[in-house]
Amino acid sequence: MDFSKISYRSTLGRLIRLPLRLLPKGTVLPIMQGSLRGKKWIVGAGEHGYWLGSYELQKRLAFEREITPGMVVYDIGANVGFYSLLAAHLTGPEGKVYAFEPVSRNVEYIRRHIALNGCENVQVLEAAVAQQSGEAFFDLGASIATGHLSQTGTVKVRQVCLDELLAEGEILPPDTIKIDVEGAEFAVVQGAKRLIEVHRPLIFLDTHGREAHTATLGFLREYGYQFEALDGRPLAEAKDLLARPPVE
Repeated sequence: MDFSKISYRSTLGRLIRLPLRLLPKGTVLPIMQGSLRGKKWIVGAGEHGYWLGSYELQKRLAFEREITPGMVVYDIGANVGFYSLLAAHLTGPEGKVYAFEPVSRNVEYIRRHIALNGCENVQVLEAAVAQQSGEAFFDLGASIATGHLSQTGTVKVRQVCLDELLAEGEILPPDTIKIDVEGAEFAVVQGAKRLIEVHRPLIFLDTHGREAHTATLGFLREYGYQFEALDGRPLAEAKDLLARPPVE
């Protein structure tokens, strides 16, 4: 069930959400729906939709369809680790997941979720992904889900380039990449030009703002990618997309 579709402004929505406010932060609960059903999640890590199983339902369902055992998955903008945990489960012991997240608070939750669920195929990289490696300023945003790279940010973070990491042998080539970086999507793919050209990964793309949307899709089109909107909107207005590489 997609609980998120029940408006919090409605009487039913308020009644459903009322008990959730009483849950102490730090409580460990089982995830209720999807492939992660029964896996452990920490209340307070993020919104309740994570453990209710209704978080980004259409993207989660697409993830479950596309990710198969043995795959290598990059979770770029991993936040508190929901998709990292999902990818770890779907790829299995023969797979590999790289979770990229620059915010220390979120990284701690990723590590705790990995440990709680006994995941041994996830490597956490505490870094933002962009066009080049080095250091950058990060704006933590209004919530844990809205932090982003910004010249006016107050936190200095490590910044990495995927092409450089791959060339140095620090990461394996990806089969699938999930990108959710609050407006830095174009910088991520620019820093993965060689990777995209050679390895042609399937890409789950969350775009933030029309400029980033247009630039990122235009970049991927040059490599023959085709797009599917996961949120039911026309492609030009879509935020959640699946970018498929050309069939060789």
